[in-house]
Amino acid sequence: MSSRLHAHIGTFRQLEILLAVYEEGSIKSASEALFLTQPTVSMQLKKLAEAIGLPLYQQVGRKLKFTDAGLATVTTAKKILQNCEELDMQLSSLRGLKSGTLRLACVTTAKYFIPHLLGPFCEHYPGIDIQFTIANRQQIIDRLEQGLDDFYVFSHLPEGLDLDVIEFMSNDLVAIAEANHPLAGKPSVTLEEFCQQDFLIREQGSGTRYAIEGFFNEQQHKPNIKMTIASNEAIIHSVLSRLGVSILSAHTLAFGEIYGVKTINVEGLPIQSKWSFSWKKAESLSPIAQVFLSYVETEGREVMKKAVQF
Repeated sequence: MSSRLHAHIGTFRQLEILLAVYEEGSIKSASEALFLTQPTVSMQLKKLAEAIGLPLYQQVGRKLKFTDAGLATVTTAKKILQNCEELDMQLSSLRGLKSGTLRLACVTTAKYFIPHLLGPFCEHYPGIDIQFTIANRQQIIDRLEQGLDDFYVFSHLPEGLDLDVIEFMSNDLVAIAEANHPLAGKPSVTLEEFCQQDFLIREQGSGTRYAIEGFFNEQQHKPNIKMTIASNEAIIHSVLSRLGVSILSAHTLAFGEIYGVKTINVEGLPIQSKWSFSWKKAESLSPIAQVFLSYVETEGREVMKKAVQF
């Protein structure tokens, strides 16, 4: 990089910090994500703004509003860092895939099986770093649109995006209740009866909620929503406390006997779907991503059969 260009756009680290602040939405969140202090993040952004000669953002209340100069720098920073990453991947390929970074972003429920999949892969390639992001469905869609990761794991693919997709494994959503709940002892439960119970549901933007709302709309029924809860674990504990019934992925109930949660045989359930790995067709896969995809399509399915029994 020429010294003149360097003076205008700052260091690679400053660009990484700028992107983190843009993606996280605040200096506090960015500092936590980067394991830096807030003063360090602020100082680096100040130096970057001084090098550019224009302000990068403005503080509006508690939110940051990026200026035109800031947005232009963010766009360029993404390209620069992506090009550097592609170079690193190419060099890794020449070195025999001994180093580099694989970036995976998955919806929250997928966190129960992705680590089982990554274990053997990392044993094969111990020099590879893994960046593993877990968020709700809408947040993962946002990351996909920004092109932040190599692969995105969904059970319900986003519409309107040109994606390459491979289906990986089933993801059935089942009705659950506390083991001593009146419905838990019945051989079968009508959907109408189930909808009369207090219902615990995931937050807006969740893939589980997306599937549940689609199911009830098709069945022309409405659950009696009592609570909106932003985690599967919190829903399970709320069910245990007899605050209501719910519908969750069977993957969350791998240890259902320990939790004391029982699956209910409700009319029309389970809601059936498939876990899928997806990526943008327009973006070429790095050497590491290509090797991981090959692993998923071959060994990966067998690894999951042995590791997790649902």
